[in-house]
Amino acid sequence: MREPFLERRDASKAGLPLRTRKLDQAAHAAWLYYIAGNTQEEIAAKLNVSRQAAQRLVALAVSEKLIKFRLDHPLRECIALAESLRDKFELSLCEVVPSDAGSGDTFNGIGVCAATHLETYLVAKTPTILAFSTGRTLRSMVEQIPSMHQPQHKIVSIVGNMSQYGRAGRYEVVMHLSDRVGSQVYPVPTPVVATSIEERELLQTQRSFITVKNLVEQAKATFVGISQIGWNAPLHQDGFINDDEVTQLIELGAVGEIAGWAYDRQGVLIQGATNSRVAGVPLEQTAQRLIIGIAGGVKKVESILAALHGKLITGLITDEVVAQAILDKI
Repeated sequence: MREPFLERRDASKAGLPLRTRKLDQAAHAAWLYYIAGNTQEEIAAKLNVSRQAAQRLVALAVSEKLIKFRLDHPLRECIALAESLRDKFELSLCEVVPSDAGSGDTFNGIGVCAATHLETYLVAKTPTILAFSTGRTLRSMVEQIPSMHQPQHKIVSIVGNMSQYGRAGRYEVVMHLSDRVGSQVYPVPTPVVATSIEERELLQTQRSFITVKNLVEQAKATFVGISQIGWNAPLHQDGFINDDEVTQLIELGAVGEIAGWAYDRQGVLIQGATNSRVAGVPLEQTAQRLIIGIAGGVKKVESILAALHGKLITGLITDEVVAQAILDKI
């Protein structure tokens, strides 16, 4: 019997209607069921839905005639890549979106996919704590979230959003998300990197910082951006570290950063340098919670791979070019 396949659609466009996103989810469920041989319980766990919802998604794929004698859906290769990454790095969640070969801009596609996962937490009636770093891709994710009124949730930052001299970053996330969904918001009341170790220690004794740190430790999910370390990389370009500091990080072997914390090719946090002055919530070296890295683009392949090696993240949403490049390197 030949393997079934799914109908081709473009899931990388911004502003996808709810029905299209539902069909994409049904496509993923059908792939897991018919091709990967997952049970409905396993599908439910991987898609973060109930067993009944997983069953309905597979049924939807059948009723919408997505099931044929071959797989013809843009997510075919993406789903296979995601499952390979999930298995290789023992991820709790992994999604791979189609890359736009024409523009090279993956923010929208990744943002739409990440928003779908974020929305499952936001629409819940049960009070939930969600934590976030900052950055371009996370802001793209927030832009896809519809307006709603969910005051029972707490939206918490894990990183400050200003330079040492008070300049605000352009890609703040938690305040923007709170405006859209009406949830309680807790920003980190510090710069990304303090001017000295003494200043960092003083800032982190504030009651407001301790409150935020305690909330982050209770977060059901944490969404983080992943960036490379280099000249004009986001941390440098946005003014959070200066020329001498980025040079020092490069010399120490840093290849990536999450929420201001720099790490090497093995995903081990750099000792000293700006890491001794990062004034945000500490980044767990071996993540025990659901920490979802949201990043794409060829410039970030090395930094994403390193974060996976070091288990700084336990979930990943990226694009197919990055996913394939990572698998080629291991």
